[in-house]
Amino acid sequence: MANAVKAPELRVPYWIDGAGKELSSFTLADLGTQFKIIFCFKAECPGCHGRGFPLMQKLVKGLSGKGFGFAVIHTAFDDDPRNSQDRVREMQIKYDLKIPFGHDPKVGEHYPTFMQDYRTRGTPFFIVLNPENEIVFGDFSLDADKLIANFV
Repeated sequence: MANAVKAPELRVPYWIDGAGKELSSFTLADLGTQFKIIFCFKAECPGCHGRGFPLMQKLVKGLSGKGFGFAVIHTAFDDDPRNSQDRVREMQIKYDLKIPFGHDPKVGEHYPTFMQDYRTRGTPFFIVLNPENEIVFGDFSLDADKLIANFV
């Protein structure tokens, strides 16, 4: 991306680590100093389960140990009570992703902080940051095979 934009710091209020333990805070620095991939989902999103989580599993499997940090954020942008905080651990277990998961709820009329800050437009959504914490990719899908091939 020619005009990469500096990534805002994370304001997601609730995080668990890869083992499901609640974290007191979580920042971009906690994802390491290399590339970062952040996947946003909504618990009741069919595309997240059919396409998004399988892509994230493939990325984690193919890029772990190759200088990537990973996180998943539950961007609960509607008032559906099924998109609650407890779904974060449920999805972490269901998809066997031992990486940090966050819960970023809608507050009043305001979209979740990550959606506001990163200008995501729904779910599933992938963000890739370079080592300088610039947003180099953001979209509803990505070519996992091509990304993995570039780092193997």
